[in-house]
Amino acid sequence: MQITKLKPFTKQDFEQIGLEWHTDPDNTEYISDELIHISEQEADGYYEACNELYDMYVEAAQYVIDNNLFYELDIPNSLVDSIVQSFNEDVHWHIYGRFDLAGGLDGQQIKLLEFNADTPTMLYETSAVQYALLRANGYDENAQFNNVYEAISQNFQRLITLSDDTSNFNEIYEGWKILFSSIRGNIEEEKTVRFLQDMANNAGLQTDFCFVDEVQLSPSDGVFFNNCNFEFWFKFIPWENIAIDEPELALIVNDIMANQKGILLNPAYTLLFQSKRILKILWDLYPNHPLLLQTSYEPLGKKQVKKHAFGREGANTSILDSQCAPINAKDGQYANHKAVYQEFYPLNSYNGSFYQANVFFSYESCGLGFRKGGEIMDNYSKFVSHIIR
Repeated sequence: MQITKLKPFTKQDFEQIGLEWHTDPDNTEYISDELIHISEQEADGYYEACNELYDMYVEAAQYVIDNNLFYELDIPNSLVDSIVQSFNEDVHWHIYGRFDLAGGLDGQQIKLLEFNADTPTMLYETSAVQYALLRANGYDENAQFNNVYEAISQNFQRLITLSDDTSNFNEIYEGWKILFSSIRGNIEEEKTVRFLQDMANNAGLQTDFCFVDEVQLSPSDGVFFNNCNFEFWFKFIPWENIAIDEPELALIVNDIMANQKGILLNPAYTLLFQSKRILKILWDLYPNHPLLLQTSYEPLGKKQVKKHAFGREGANTSILDSQCAPINAKDGQYANHKAVYQEFYPLNSYNGSFYQANVFFSYESCGLGFRKGGEIMDNYSKFVSHIIR
């Protein structure tokens, strides 16, 4: 790997460009002053890999639905109807997600680790912050694999056109509105949602923002805020959290969709992608595929990573030896979810640190960033920018 140093931003610099979560709880800087140099060929490799992986995920989701494998993926029963409906109806459009990958640099094969398809973070960092860092350091800010803003803006138009071609958006758009919502009190999530709202505005859609507790939901009439009805609701609440923590909300959402009174974004079927146990389905459907790692619901008898169907920031992730003895492990709150075992594969490394590639997907692969940390990336991992040399 080739890594050089950037002149870092101050806290005030980050806040001026809208990044308020610049300092981790241990008072270290969240945004690294490192710059990873990659080749055009490596950038193309990430782009092509994630396009192929997305198609594979769609096939795997269809297989889960056709064979009623929701229990195996730890999907709550209360969301099955919404998942099936959203998958079968084109109007439920997947706006964006983020692939987490190992490899891809120094000739190493790219390998899928997981897909954050529902409520992925790092959007603002990938799209805007690394762009600003390159510009401030005298680099060509366009010398990146990074067209996240444009790709997601255009994908919002596909909510209306429901096709690859968005040239007729203005002809058929009839003023349908999107309400964007996040949980009150989480500035990172709020900023991410408002950034998505800005992309929708850029696409020519009418939007508004409120916190989740301000939304009024009616099974028979749909989604409301300030006495205004919204055809679309983007809620930055993970689907599994809705099912587990808010079962009444899950039932209302089911009814809103069944009565065709509202479309929720990201759609419910992204919960299939989000479940890490779909990695086993992918391996069954595409055994020994070069982008995949062997994955099973039972221990593999080799060095492996134990995860749970749902979880974030490395919580309840363990690296195990062939006898299932822990080599490295992180605690967390997700241990009650079903386990899955994935073959161990080393991350990109440099001077004792590890670097995980993260590729955003919005109809196609659209942006690359990296996280720096330990072999298990946790909520203290750092964001690292890149440049195409």
